Amino acid sequence: MDMPVDRIEFETMLLGRHMSLLTSRGGGRLDRSAYILLSRIRVQGPMSIGQLHDAFGLDTSTLNRQTAAMLRAGVVDRIADPDGGIARKFVITDEGERRLDKDRAENREGLQRVLAEWTPEEAARFADDLARLNRDIERLDGRPWPRD
Repeated sequence: MDMPVDRIEFETMLLGRHMSLLTSRGGGRLDRSAYILLSRIRVQGPMSIGQLHDAFGLDTSTLNRQTAAMLRAGVVDRIADPDGGIARKFVITDEGERRLDKDRAENREGLQRVLAEWTPEEAARFADDLARLNRDIERLDGRPWPRD
């Protein structure tokens, strides 16, 4: 099967670039790594560095740097493992919830502006195809993202 891989690669590169253009550049936005880590902690619950490593495949020093910045920003706290384990876990704070909600709402508003002339069927088909792409990537990577 002849897949248009070159176009898909190019368009996903542009999508990553354009997503940042959909939202304001004003202060108070989470950086990309905090947005992604907070999104995962929200879905999965409190997570240790080891669990974050397993979820993202990032090295410990990178995760320590990112979570330290998140602690300084007040968007996560470290707590004792609720299940009684040894490792301390990161939990999203009220401030983290507020900022994640704000950024996610701004992202949705930007996408709504882009999709304003799409039919509901076109938008649903694109959402389904994008979800399939992400699930197939996760399957190959071995790190599925928890979905509601």
